[in-house]
Amino acid sequence: MSQTMDKEKYIKEASEKFEALLREQIKRAEDMKNAAGAKDFAALPQITIGLCGGDGIGPIIMAEAERLLTKLLAEELASGKVVLRKIEGLTLENRVAVGKAVPDDVMEEIKSCDVILKGPTTTPKGGSMGSANVTLRSELDLYANVRPVCVPEEGIDWMFYRENTEGEYVLGSRGISLDGMAVDFKVTTDAGTRRIARAAFDYARQNGKTRVSIVTKANIMKKTDGKFTAIAHEVAQDYPEI
Repeated sequence: MSQTMDKEKYIKEASEKFEALLREQIKRAEDMKNAAGAKDFAALPQITIGLCGGDGIGPIIMAEAERLLTKLLAEELASGKVVLRKIEGLTLENRVAVGKAVPDDVMEEIKSCDVILKGPTTTPKGGSMGSANVTLRSELDLYANVRPVCVPEEGIDWMFYRENTEGEYVLGSRGISLDGMAVDFKVTTDAGTRRIARAAFDYARQNGKTRVSIVTKANIMKKTDGKFTAIAHEVAQDYPEI
């Protein structure tokens, strides 16, 4: 009898948590629909680039990156069009000390910049602290992870557009642990899918690409990845040359 009661308690607690997450995600989807367009960097009188060293080898990498930026942007820095701002406090030690993936004061500084150049950050295994990267993606709505792969001798010139704020990422550290079981959640929204698909197709059109491939596990994840694939094909109709 007690085991049955324990199971019912687990189910009730899990259901309440899932309901809260679901309401949060519904609001996020609504906010996306009403969001303002992308920032027009060309129209800004001044662009502030925040430099976050991160931890481990991050500060070493950032020192060289800053040296390179200073050289490449010499004219812009001299005219005041671009400003470099160092942002401290994203080290693992500081994040552990305050118990946050990104400390509040660091997040505030980051949000005051137009562009962020960030070094690597460590995500502790176990515990409750989430990833600094995932936190920044969520807080700043950095939905497009854009990565080039170019191997000329193999004829490879690819650009990957990976959705950065949905799928497993959006709730990746907020699943439910039960007695003998753990459950994580995956989220796919119409608005989130349309904007990442359109970003990839726009890049293809602007750069003379004639092919876009949609990579999912839609044959198994029929609801989430199935939705992603279907909407991506809808968006493709607006790009008949691709």
